[in-house]
Amino acid sequence: MTTMSTPAPDASDPLTRQVAHQVSQSVFDGSRLRVVLLVEVYDGAQQQFLETYENLRSHVESVPGHIGEQLCQSIENPSQWLITSEWESAPPFLNWVSSEEHVRMVQPLHSCVRDTRSLRFHVVRETGHRAAADAQGRGGLQAAPRVGDGVIRHAITFTVKPGSEEAVGRILADYASPEPRVDDSTRLCRTSLFLHGNRVVRAIEVRGDLLAALRHVAEQPEVRAVEEAINPYLEQDRDLADPESARVFYTRAALPAVHHVRAGQEGRAAQRHALSYPARPGCGMLLAQLLAERDEAAADDPLGPVLCSTIFQRDDVVVRLVDLRGDLHAGDPATTLGLPDPERVAELTTLLDGFTDAGSPAGGGLVRAVEGARMELVTDRRAPDA
Repeated sequence: MTTMSTPAPDASDPLTRQVAHQVSQSVFDGSRLRVVLLVEVYDGAQQQFLETYENLRSHVESVPGHIGEQLCQSIENPSQWLITSEWESAPPFLNWVSSEEHVRMVQPLHSCVRDTRSLRFHVVRETGHRAAADAQGRGGLQAAPRVGDGVIRHAITFTVKPGSEEAVGRILADYASPEPRVDDSTRLCRTSLFLHGNRVVRAIEVRGDLLAALRHVAEQPEVRAVEEAINPYLEQDRDLADPESARVFYTRAALPAVHHVRAGQEGRAAQRHALSYPARPGCGMLLAQLLAERDEAAADDPLGPVLCSTIFQRDDVVVRLVDLRGDLHAGDPATTLGLPDPERVAELTTLLDGFTDAGSPAGGGLVRAVEGARMELVTDRRAPDA
């Protein structure tokens, strides 16, 4: 095997410049998105697959932000198909893929496919004058490659019947942790579970393959016992013995991470908290973006409390998982809550349902807002070597 030497990076190059904080994940930089869907079709089901795809394609072409797509069939295995699509940016795709319309439209697809895998990428570089010309005004390139920490962050959320919160909390707190090792390349690092009213949020951190980790957890006897125990309390019915019922439930429960920022400081003790923000209808993505911008600024403050922040968002559900230096109520409540600068508080409150007094000059509104957004920690478990 031959090796190729690479020159040392130029610190003046925008692709290598560093800032005080590190954003390893964000959907808000305005760059174009490439979505890759790998599909394995059952033998003899190609025609049904094609008909279902045509129905999907005719609808997605009219979705705002969609640029175009391709359907490809493997030259080696005719059961393998590839669907690629391009979007002006990530937010319109995420809004579309999390919509109830999308959930209904893809349902027929699962009766003719054995397996699917969805991958999403921001466009960093491209070649060809025509491609650059076609893309002009339709989303840009990601300005620089992101440097991560090897951890994938994901969450699921669902609601339970009002009045059952205490019983559900006991069930979710009292179970044996699953084996953290999934395979040679994948392991579970951390699981944090919170309650806010009757909403449950479970955030997980994984090194390696997220899909493999989720399947591994779902197969663990102790986890299956807990999931069966909370079934009677769920507002959305599900039958985990029915693959289609389980798939629809977890599709609706997915709460993607849309932004992650880590402060430059290392080795500081942190307390993990979660805050739930009641976005007004249709305002979830914009609210998540404002919170992400504020957390980037907070992470640049070497004396500030924010050490790490992950924003999760789906539709009008916005959850901010934040590791703080000190207690949740210590320090400036505006920073703790993730509010923008004072001149933008009014903008934020137009996106929040029930936080109309969050900009109170005396700060009492902010303190009440922190308490109202605070999620109750049910359990926070780390793998021994995480």
